[in-house]
Amino acid sequence: MEIRKNAMNNRPHANLSNDEAAANGSAEIERATRRLVAALDALESAVERRRDADRDEDELANRIQALGADRSRLADELDGTLVRSRKLERANREIAERLDAAIGSIRDVIDAEDAS
Repeated sequence: MEIRKNAMNNRPHANLSNDEAAANGSAEIERATRRLVAALDALESAVERRRDADRDEDELANRIQALGADRSRLADELDGTLVRSRKLERANREIAERLDAAIGSIRDVIDAEDAS
């Protein structure tokens, strides 16, 4: 029993009156409540920042996906344009060769008429 009395006397509020102890306890509860509210506010802010970051990340992923789709579409269009360009170059060469042959034939006819 003596140990119990000594332990109670060693408590910080042991020498205070009941009113003083209640006031100190109330002040401690008030400080703890303020710390809890501050911690909850900080947690809410952190959750909101994380939500914003996730939303930004999703938006960025969507943009990257759209850019990838655009890139694929443009690559396909470029391939098609290159194929058409090569066909036009071949056709242009064939036409140039035919024109050269026609011009040569016309010169031969003119030269044959001049010679006669």
